[in-house]
Amino acid sequence: MELQVVIERHELAGVFRISRSSRTATSVVVASLSAEGRTGRGECGPNSRYGETPESVAAELAAVELEGLTPDGAGRARLQDRLHPGAARNALDCALWDLEAKLSGVPAARRAGVQVPDRFETALTLSIDAPDAMAQAARRLGPGRLLKIKLDQDLVVERVAAIAAAVPGARMIVDANEAWPVELLGEVHARLADLGVIAIEQPLPAGGDEALRGFRSAVPLIADESCHVRADVERLAGLYDGVNIKLDKTGGLTEALALRAEAERRGMKLMVGCMLGTSLAMAPASLLVAGTMLVDLDAPFLLREDRHPGMAVEPGVMAAATPALWG
Repeated sequence: MELQVVIERHELAGVFRISRSSRTATSVVVASLSAEGRTGRGECGPNSRYGETPESVAAELAAVELEGLTPDGAGRARLQDRLHPGAARNALDCALWDLEAKLSGVPAARRAGVQVPDRFETALTLSIDAPDAMAQAARRLGPGRLLKIKLDQDLVVERVAAIAAAVPGARMIVDANEAWPVELLGEVHARLADLGVIAIEQPLPAGGDEALRGFRSAVPLIADESCHVRADVERLAGLYDGVNIKLDKTGGLTEALALRAEAERRGMKLMVGCMLGTSLAMAPASLLVAGTMLVDLDAPFLLREDRHPGMAVEPGVMAAATPALWG
């Protein structure tokens, strides 16, 4: 089996701005595993929040011992011990899933025991901007969309109120990306509920979650930066209402499926999210969509040009991946 690792740069359609950073392009790492004339691919989005760069992830992949990493359940199980949860393991884990599908003719979804809808709704992200500008961006997307609103500590209610006025009846997810103190959450959660917000992602910094113990939010709270693998669920179950599962945090589809099962067992709400990337990264994540409360796999819509074939159909709507793309 041979491994090829490539760093790709993809321009964004506009500025992507969250509470801790902004960017106009994203770099992804693609791992391609080849055996018996077939190739399986996996894409990851290295994240500086977790100490990753495209170069560090590519180097981590290049150093992996491939012996025993067979394209099957046993090989993926060995990979869990060989690499830590993160972007590098995600790319290689998803490449193993894809290669197994290519060699066996059995789709990855069937192998995983899940069903992927032919089409499904995803949230559409609005980057941090002035309230009027965010309202205009929401209006351009049109009615009936699920909106994900990036926020920092400033003008929280004002920004959401402007969007709600621009798109009456909009369903909104607020994502603070760890930017709020618990006092601010206490001040705004009831007002956000009145405005139509249906979930708040990671309001507090990861590591400061204990401040939520006993807090009763009018809006379900979803752990993102605080939730990486199934072992995190036990601690978070008494603090958050749900978890956001991202393959670049879990280290691939294998652990993501286990995290999902553990969260379901504890009665937590489920969200599927992503880092900035192409449809190749969204394809394995789409295996988690069925039965999930919220889907946020809109990264291809934020790119100037997606990979072909892609999954984006129209704003807020994605189609299941074809075998030519993944799985």
